[in-house]
Amino acid sequence: MRLNNARLGFVAIAFSAAVSGAISTSAYAAEFSFTATNTTNTAITEVLVSENKKDWGYFDIGSGIKSGATANLVWDQSTNSENCAQWVKASYADGSESEPAKFDFCEDGLEINF
Repeated sequence: MRLNNARLGFVAIAFSAAVSGAISTSAYAAEFSFTATNTTNTAITEVLVSENKKDWGYFDIGSGIKSGATANLVWDQSTNSENCAQWVKASYADGSESEPAKFDFCEDGLEINF
């Protein structure tokens, strides 16, 4: 899965994160990824991200993330110069959105539960 709007960062909508690894100040690596799990009863239709909570980009999650399903999402390399700290939120099939939450996406093993 790739971020479609490369200029935009990551916005938040996860309620829990399990992280391990080193913290970095900018996203400078060959590939950054994280795991997203849908813990709701409604399918996720979009995962949105932002550095500033104003301009939002999104990951291509195909037909969505079904209730109870987990997906591995990978940042596009064109975002490597962006800050590691990004906001993330989800849009759901019922038209609702989660509240934005901030995460450090440079950390290894990041897991976000929506």
